[in-house]
Amino acid sequence: MVTRDEPIGAFACLPAGAATAERAERRRPLDYLPVGLFASVMGLAGLSAAWGLASRAFGAPLWISTVLALAAMAAFAILAIAYLTKSVMAFDAVVAEFRHPVAGNLFGTIFISPLLLAVVFAPIAPVPAEVMWTIGAVAMLGFAWLIIDRWMGARQHPAHATPAWIVPVVGVLDVPLAYRSLVVAPPPGLMIACLAIGLFFAVPLFTIIFSRLLFEQPLPGAQQPALLILVAPFAVGFSAYVAVTGRVDSFAQALYALAIFVLAVLLGRLRHLLRCCPFRVAWWAVSFPLAACASAAVRFALDKPGVVTNGIALLLLALSSCVIAGLFVRTVHGLLMGELRALSG
Repeated sequence: MVTRDEPIGAFACLPAGAATAERAERRRPLDYLPVGLFASVMGLAGLSAAWGLASRAFGAPLWISTVLALAAMAAFAILAIAYLTKSVMAFDAVVAEFRHPVAGNLFGTIFISPLLLAVVFAPIAPVPAEVMWTIGAVAMLGFAWLIIDRWMGARQHPAHATPAWIVPVVGVLDVPLAYRSLVVAPPPGLMIACLAIGLFFAVPLFTIIFSRLLFEQPLPGAQQPALLILVAPFAVGFSAYVAVTGRVDSFAQALYALAIFVLAVLLGRLRHLLRCCPFRVAWWAVSFPLAACASAAVRFALDKPGVVTNGIALLLLALSSCVIAGLFVRTVHGLLMGELRALSG
């Protein structure tokens, strides 16, 4: 079992010599299921939104976005039932996961998922999208308040400053994404507040994590791809800002430029996926940052069409699609082979 002082990375791999006693503890149904697996819903929904924008920008088939949206909804339903089962059968494991200074932040993926599903389902199922957005927004704001209160209420260990800390901030930035798609528009002031809170806290958190990378021991190779999460605040911040203001002004362009630059710096970390260890479902953590960058790039290309902007958008759309397709195929194969426990290790 993991102690509170032991840092958990989004890509932590099970050591080859794991103790037999640890395996013996994993006997209850789905007690091993990581909450971070909800990142798969985020990745699928984010990619669906990107393809939806691509249908407007480049005439891409709209059915691709619809299929991805349905896959995201199915994944959310399955994971919600599975994690509810874990909560009933292994409640202490859920509590331990929530209290952990790193893993606890990943509970935000549960609340971000309905916010993203609301974005992709608003055009085809507006009422369910409205319900999903309302539940997700209230839960996400409450969770962000709780996590920030936790950070400020106790001394934090520098080793715990990992990219997972960004998740609650990204969650708040996800709230305005469906602003102009909902039947009942949320208060504009609330959307501006979510944008301000998300961007305000993203800056110091990015600085803290960057400082940890500079002055502490480097992250293990297995955790290097998780650094792509650092792209999300800028990519999602750009999309949220455009959704709230309705325009791509100089500040929006600055956020987009930051997202592309940080992505260019970190993209090479994807090579660690095939080097660190056998496949793990935790690899889904890279899916949403890539999809968010693809959405931002296509949205930017819609407003500023050109050879360079269109090229970047198409490249990121292809890259995120290939990565997420690979993760999806490997995860489904693992499920069919009964390897979920091993893949969650």
